[in-house]
Amino acid sequence: MRSIFRKVILLAVVFMGLSFYAQNRSLDNYREPDKNGINVFEAPKDTVSTFEGVKVRVGGSSTLQYQSLDHDSGWMATTDEDSPWFDVTPLAEIGSNFNLATANLDLDVALAKGVRMHLRTYLSSRHHPEPYVKGGYFQIDNLDFISEGLLEDFMKHATIKIGHMENNYGDAHFRRSDNAQTIFNPFVGNLIMDAFTTEVGAELYYQFDNGLLGMIGFANGKLNQSTENPISRNTGQYTSDKTGGASFLAKLGYDKQINDDFRFRLTGSLYNTGYVPSLYLYSADRAGSRYYHVMEPVGSSGFRSGRFSPSFRNSVTAIMINPFLKYNGLEFFGTFETVSGKSTGDSDSRNVTQLAGEVIYRFGQSENFYLGARYNNVDSEETSGDVSIDRRQIGAGWFMTKNVLMKLEYVDQNYHGYAPGSLLNNGEFNGLMLEAAISF
Repeated sequence: MRSIFRKVILLAVVFMGLSFYAQNRSLDNYREPDKNGINVFEAPKDTVSTFEGVKVRVGGSSTLQYQSLDHDSGWMATTDEDSPWFDVTPLAEIGSNFNLATANLDLDVALAKGVRMHLRTYLSSRHHPEPYVKGGYFQIDNLDFISEGLLEDFMKHATIKIGHMENNYGDAHFRRSDNAQTIFNPFVGNLIMDAFTTEVGAELYYQFDNGLLGMIGFANGKLNQSTENPISRNTGQYTSDKTGGASFLAKLGYDKQINDDFRFRLTGSLYNTGYVPSLYLYSADRAGSRYYHVMEPVGSSGFRSGRFSPSFRNSVTAIMINPFLKYNGLEFFGTFETVSGKSTGDSDSRNVTQLAGEVIYRFGQSENFYLGARYNNVDSEETSGDVSIDRRQIGAGWFMTKNVLMKLEYVDQNYHGYAPGSLLNNGEFNGLMLEAAISF
């Protein structure tokens, strides 16, 4: 009965979307989900309101990959060269085929002058075959709904976001693939250490006319919301008398179109927690990795293959610096990230550093073609010793329309410093990925 009810709701939303599609679908202070949204970071601030009544924009995205990857490991079950188990790697055998198609459903609703709601539902993802809500928020760019003219001068430059939402730490999350919404990512995979989390909180933005921008935010430090104290999966006992913690976010930057040819942006971001029961900054993406089953053992149901999450769980201080430069069709986007954190029982903090740089050249009519390369490296102090991972990606893309993108990528990822008893010891995977993305 519940399944039938869900299908009825979904059909109703689809038909409602068709009825709205012929209308003007533009919204105020809104990042377009198609090609027009590329290289847009925070939602643009436009103080001119076009609100004439409640307006619903139904959108969505769908993505499908063809994967042709190989992987290998230096794992050894025994050091006895005469044993049949010597140099045998229990990695899953993988071949070339299509991955599961993923889909998103987006609802964006203009509720009042300068007030908008966003809700994203993952209709299908690698980790969950059933639909579930990623999160949603209110975006407030005008306070006339409370009292006409309230803080008018301040709100000309300010934006407030409140909800269970994707937190604005760093700039890399604006270019990452979010389940089926992959049109902003010039490559197929996200960064090795993929900073992304959704927490309940609020963020205040202020964007100056001269290009300066700032953001300050607070959240409750929890991915899975619950009023119950945390329970250990191993013992079944309560591990703390605290239902949650808190996280603090801040961003300061400069973003300016210097002239018709050149744009420059540079931001620095902070994500800091006190105590949190479980830290999810680098493991909160429930949609899953784009590289299916790589470096996974036989029968694994893991969905974060190819990614890295530091092994601390209860506190973190993360700083990310992102430069972005675009000169005509040539653009550079960089990431420098330094992270320090602890788990329960750790006497000292451990540190992780991530570096990434990507160069994209866009060309053709309205820059509908591009070529690109990305290098990504992570160095981490783990309890078992220092490890590092590096990745190289070469990609190309073709925007068949502003809503349809075809991508081709070659990826090569290598693991260093892992113990012989680890599947990641001298591990590597490489090969080709083909991805088709639709977003509207």
